[in-house]
Amino acid sequence: MDLGIKGKWALVGGASKGLGWGCASALAAEGVNVVMVARGAETLEAAASGLRRAAPGVQVVAVAADITTPEGRAAVFAAPGGPGTDFDIVVTNAGGPPPGDFRDWDRDAWIRAVDANMLTPIELIKATVDGMAARGFGRIVNITSSAVKAPIDILGLSNGARSGLTGFVAGAARSAIAARGVTLNNLLPGKFDTDRLRGTIAGAASKSGQPVDTVRAQQEAQIPAKRFGTPQEFGAICAFLCSVHAAYINGQNILPDGGLYPGTF
Repeated sequence: MDLGIKGKWALVGGASKGLGWGCASALAAEGVNVVMVARGAETLEAAASGLRRAAPGVQVVAVAADITTPEGRAAVFAAPGGPGTDFDIVVTNAGGPPPGDFRDWDRDAWIRAVDANMLTPIELIKATVDGMAARGFGRIVNITSSAVKAPIDILGLSNGARSGLTGFVAGAARSAIAARGVTLNNLLPGKFDTDRLRGTIAGAASKSGQPVDTVRAQQEAQIPAKRFGTPQEFGAICAFLCSVHAAYINGQNILPDGGLYPGTF
């Protein structure tokens, strides 16, 4: 299927690895020019080089910056070879805040979580959405978490900040921009085989005294699909949401989790 987005420009956060890389890779494979953003310069450049080899003819711009800061966002919009703020596709993605007990989190911890996982996506939307509307096409996909749908007790910072973003998107997606070719949707990943998940499994293994392989197998067994998802699968979903074929999908929370969430709604 031709997704109809060849030649457009996409901004992808956290694009050096994991789910962000999966999205950047899938979009580049469709002929989309990509601005990849991540904090680690060396890992980012390696990922960008791989993307250029895999998708010759596609423009790939790597920006090593912390997109959760005003300076980082300014660097993205001023990147040589990039489109400025004239992105057709924006995939927001920032690392989740640490787990823990809510009794231990002070105001600064909450502000950091809200700034990274709620306010940063809103700032990126604000900077790009009017241009999208003026050109008659725009796709904004926010990578949030399955914890928005089924909160996890030790992820209170993420539950709160990402749920705030979800509420904002629910309203913004249904504003006047909806009639001008712009959609806003959220992707709520379940358990995907990424560095973050592997780190969580290692932490659980250390805490329980069980081998890492045992903990991994236990977690996979809880998923009806009996496995973790892959970044490539996640990227394919993201690319479809960014396509011309997804123009009637707007304001939705898409939950790719292998069937783990047990609810009807």
